[in-house]
Amino acid sequence: MKLGLGLYRDRLTKDNFQFAKQAGCTHIVAHLVDYYNGVEGLPSTDKNRNMGIARHNEDIWSYEGLLALKKSMNEEGLVFEAIENFSPADWYDILMDGPTKKAQIEHLKQIVRNVGKAGIPIIGYNFSIAGVWGHVNRPVARGGAVTATFNLQEGPEESPIPHGQIWNMTYDFNAPEGSIPPISSAELWERLAYFLQELIPVAEEAGVRLAAHPDDPPMPTIRGYGRLVNQPQLYQKLLDIVPSHSNALEFCMGTLQEMTEGNVYEAIEQYSKQNAIGYVHFRNVIGKVPNYQEVFVDEGDIDMIKALRIYRKNNFDGVFIPDHTPQMTCKAPWHAGMAYALGYMKAALSIVNNE
Repeated sequence: MKLGLGLYRDRLTKDNFQFAKQAGCTHIVAHLVDYYNGVEGLPSTDKNRNMGIARHNEDIWSYEGLLALKKSMNEEGLVFEAIENFSPADWYDILMDGPTKKAQIEHLKQIVRNVGKAGIPIIGYNFSIAGVWGHVNRPVARGGAVTATFNLQEGPEESPIPHGQIWNMTYDFNAPEGSIPPISSAELWERLAYFLQELIPVAEEAGVRLAAHPDDPPMPTIRGYGRLVNQPQLYQKLLDIVPSHSNALEFCMGTLQEMTEGNVYEAIEQYSKQNAIGYVHFRNVIGKVPNYQEVFVDEGDIDMIKALRIYRKNNFDGVFIPDHTPQMTCKAPWHAGMAYALGYMKAALSIVNNE
């Protein structure tokens, strides 16, 4: 089992690659979508604030762009393990069953081929209309550290999503007035089936795994739009649509712990035994929907060492990343929070790997 670091687009720099290496990482998970630019931690979101602007068909997704980014990681002794999330601008009509979905699916197929040709083994994705939404930053982690929280009663109003936005990002500033009509979970499952049936054969040929993130927050609906994987057993439904090694999971432990059914240890057992996990978000929380908070890796409801032993028992040999963490009170809140999480993870992985 390996240690990695996830980096947002604006943090894909030599300094941060060196930081990752110094903290004991061997692998990088890169977000090529330019969200959270210049923001510390997981930002608060509401009807006025989203995660940024999604741009169409950027050069970074080309084979040459991917190869250049991979080279910059390799030069610092790191492996480019995965890309996390497609750009909303490149697949909004796939998510919404819109008029350009066939052209967009062909574009995603080319991205998958580019990723495989560049030797990057995994693409994570989150098949969602509302995306990650409704978190509020509060100083409630240990020692008053600022962290992301979710409280349905005290959080932002669940207003409909305006046209021109998807997955909590803006892709069209000239979109007509009004909002996206409500969408049921059943409709979203039908759209996911189309996505998987079209892309998984291409991913198989390219040697790439498509890894699905669960819904965070894992509510039945957000802003009036249905969700997909908001309970642990629904991951199995997703895998069964197109059984394939290339149809995999971006396994977020924090999100699974936030769910109201099952438990995270049973989920790890079920999906690691199937070799269905692409990589792991190693994140801890206190509470469940509709009220939870993200916390330091060693203070939450999950026994992280117990969890690692299940992965190890079932021969999982993939990458663990901290995802996001509370911000520590210092001049570099993100770096300090990540360094703390990575130090814990490095020690925990060393112990369990060598048992």
